[in-house]
Amino acid sequence: MAQAQLSVAIIGGGIGGLAAALSLLRAGFDVHVYEQAQALGEIGAGIQISPNASRLLHRLGVAEALARKGVRPVAVHQRRWDDGRTLQCAPLADAMEQAYGAPYYHFHRADLLAVLAGALPPGRLHTAHRLMDASDTGDRVEARFDNGTSIRTDVLVGADGIHSRVRQILFGADRPRFTGCIAYRGLVPAERLAHLKLEVTSSNWMGPHGHFVHYYVAGGRLMNFVAVREEESWARESWVDRGEVADALRLFEGWHPQVRAIIGAVDVTYKWGLFDREPLERWSVGRITLLGDACHAMLPFMAQGAVQSIEDGATLAASLAAGSHDVPAALARYEALRRPRATRLQEMSRLNKLRFHLPDGPEQQQRDAQFAAAGDRTVAATGWLYGHDAAVLPDAA
Repeated sequence: MAQAQLSVAIIGGGIGGLAAALSLLRAGFDVHVYEQAQALGEIGAGIQISPNASRLLHRLGVAEALARKGVRPVAVHQRRWDDGRTLQCAPLADAMEQAYGAPYYHFHRADLLAVLAGALPPGRLHTAHRLMDASDTGDRVEARFDNGTSIRTDVLVGADGIHSRVRQILFGADRPRFTGCIAYRGLVPAERLAHLKLEVTSSNWMGPHGHFVHYYVAGGRLMNFVAVREEESWARESWVDRGEVADALRLFEGWHPQVRAIIGAVDVTYKWGLFDREPLERWSVGRITLLGDACHAMLPFMAQGAVQSIEDGATLAASLAAGSHDVPAALARYEALRRPRATRLQEMSRLNKLRFHLPDGPEQQQRDAQFAAAGDRTVAATGWLYGHDAAVLPDAA
């Protein structure tokens, strides 16, 4: 089958699904995206895009749009929870581009989603399409939506998030794992915090049983924060509730005044339960595969969740381009290339929960000494992550 004739249906119009669509279109495939919502939208606020994803996005022709919407942080700043003492401050901005040839960005999630959606040709995105069923007939995949429409496609990709319907169709129903963490998230207009003279950094304050992250988004107009604390259970049906600012302040009682000032300046905060999944043994069956949170949901403590979904799309496009005559084999290759890396980052994100939340004592002091040595921020230490090019298959490197 000629590459240009191969059709791909992507279920899910989030960041991973749209980036995959752009990668596949660039590779010459006939791609359509099916999103269950009436209109595209992103819950949440800030997102970090490191060079291993920004280089892929730049190739998709959106570099100028990203530069207009994004913030390039000067450094990543690790600090102590109570006195604000610097544990580590490692350069980003120019240092990232010099080392890896691509920038490190902070975005409002909605801004990034709008850039990706705007790069799609007209008629490729179909909203109000909730997937009901899909079946692989051997030479095609048939999919049916709740609005009564159905499609036949050569490849079906489930980019439909941690609650993935495609995953359920392939492997049965299961439940994601509550990680023992809740997060209060918020956006504060930058002018409200002008008196704090905050740096343009990604700042992470680490303390007993929690941590607090903040950075600028929306071209510097908003300060995004994520305030994470440990909690034994999450009994709510929704993972996202309207939070109370007073509750967030109470949970961070005794933390540095700057942390509390940022929380106290927000109008609205949302409370999230943080979930992930155990690594899957496989992602693909026949002509159907998974991408992003549908197959490797992870904690945000490596800032790699969306980044890895963007990598997925690039590797998927390269694998299909190299073997479009045998779709199941191409999807198996995609999975074999991506699964070990995604699993490693899932595990590292879980470990960072322990690392960031150490109570004061000998283990915390040892961690702080390791941060001071900056060994985990050198090019030698981060090259495997930020230098990786997911669009290049190993035998073509």
